[in-house]
Amino acid sequence: MKIFIVALISVLLSSCFDSDAQAASKIQLGKTTFENNCVVCHGKAGQGIVKDWKKRQADGSFPAPPLNGSAHTWHHSPKLLLNTINNGGTPLGGWMPAFKDKLTDKEKQAVLDYLHSLWPKNIQQKYNARFK
Repeated sequence: MKIFIVALISVLLSSCFDSDAQAASKIQLGKTTFENNCVVCHGKAGQGIVKDWKKRQADGSFPAPPLNGSAHTWHHSPKLLLNTINNGGTPLGGWMPAFKDKLTDKEKQAVLDYLHSLWPKNIQQKYNARFK
């Protein structure tokens, strides 16, 4: 019986560590996907590339907003964020291309996990309380 309990505790503890490893793996996939597809418009680590992302550009579109928690991204549900990734930003007044057929579902979710990891802890907590 003791062996069974020790084995059960070992399995439970290892699943906790696997969960942390899986989360880190998702974040790394998200970072790589972000760097390969998003950094040119949203900046390294999602800080944005323009000073005033709320100001329309000469063509009337909005520049890409920061995604690091300093703008409005964290106000939106995961469903809406995935919709924006899939369908692009044109419907919202931007020019972000659609990634529906360019990224896998796993890559899209990993990007969201990566962005979440960039946000300050207080923003993560607010987002989690609202959407998770």
